[in-house]
Order: sequence, then C-alpha cells, then structure tokens
Amino acid sequence: MLTFYYHPLSPIARRVWLALLEKQLSFEPVIVNLASGEQNQSDYLAINPFHHVPAIVDNGFRVIESLAILDYLETCYTNVSLIPSSSQAIAQMRMVQMVITNEAVPKLPLLAAMETPDDAIVQSIQPILVFLTEQLGEQLLFGGDRLNLADIVAGATVPLLCRLGISLASYPTLDAWHQRLAVRSAWQQTEPSEEDFTRWRRYITLLMKRKQKAA
Repeated sequence: MLTFYYHPLSPIARRVWLALLEKQLSFEPVIVNLASGEQNQSDYLAINPFHHVPAIVDNGFRVIESLAILDYLETCYTNVSLIPSSSQAIAQMRMVQMVITNEAVPKLPLLAAMETPDDAIVQSIQPILVFLTEQLGEQLLFGGDRLNLADIVAGATVPLLCRLGISLASYPTLDAWHQRLAVRSAWQQTEPSEEDFTRWRRYITLLMKRKQKAA
C-alpha cells in the first residue's frame, strides 16, 4: 500500500497529490496538521526528519521531497506516463520544474503576506511568466498534447500565484493553459476552497511574522 503524507493546503504537496490522481494510483491519504505541529512529532519525524510535507511510504520504502517522489512514482508506476521520451523534452520539463521550485515558490509567502502585490514583487515574477510562456509556446500543455510533470509542478503553483493577485492577462497562452488545467478532475479535487485558501494565507502570514521577529 502506498501512503501519502500531506497537507491539502501545501502547494508542494499538491504536486504529488495531482500526480497520484492523474496516474490513477490507489493510495492512503494521511493529513499532517501543520498548524497543530504534527510535522514536529516523533512519528512523523521518523518519516521525514526535516518536518515538512509531502512524503510517501510505498510498501515500506520511504521517499521525501516532492520532485524525488514524482520521479519515483514515474519509474515504479508506468500505467500512465508523465515523462516525455526525447532528451530535449525531458530537459524542458526539468527546466520548468526547477524554475517553479527555485524562483516561483519562494515568492508565495511574500505574496501571501500582502493584501495587494506591490510593483517590486510583480516585476520579479514577470521573468518567470515570460519563461513559462516561452516553454509552452503554442502547445496546449507543456507536454504538448499530453500532460507531463512540468504541467504538474507548474500547475500546482501558478493557480496560487493567480489567487494571490498575479494577473496572466499579458500572457494569453499561459492563461489558456491555466484555464485548461482548472477543468481537469485532479485540479478540481485538489483546489482549495476560498475558506481554506484564507486559512492558508493567514497561516503563512503568521509564519512570516514569526520569522521576522526571530531575525
């Protein structure tokens, strides 16, 4: 049995959640309550000593870190493939994954703490949106006519950027891609409600304030 440890409001955990659903895999979901500190309890630390989500345990084999989990799922469960075959397509997929991970995700807490995005952070996000637009080109998906892990990773973050006030109006092909994903069953199942989104934003803002005081 594959057990998935996650929190439904974590955009990092959402990557794995989306992949599990798109690959039509059976799994046991276990919510780790971050607000109450379950990620710091000994039972969970035995799974992930770095006290964050997601993590999986597959028939006794533990995997942490979302990108490693996605790769593991791809090599173990080949019923639905989310990795392209050509070297160039794989490189493009990896670039999108890493740009989202290294450039976009770190901006989420800053955006969450703002009522309205200021000019500085909007400008800092523009190169990310330009890059994604270039990689998408005229394709329906980053995988062309098939979903791949670039769509999974970007598709777990870009909708959150939009909900935090970043407009895709100047990027019509990227906006169309975003809307295309939004109607897929996996995205609808994992999209936070407005109430949950507000709760997540409040939680992230509180964490930001604690870090500022500690500094």
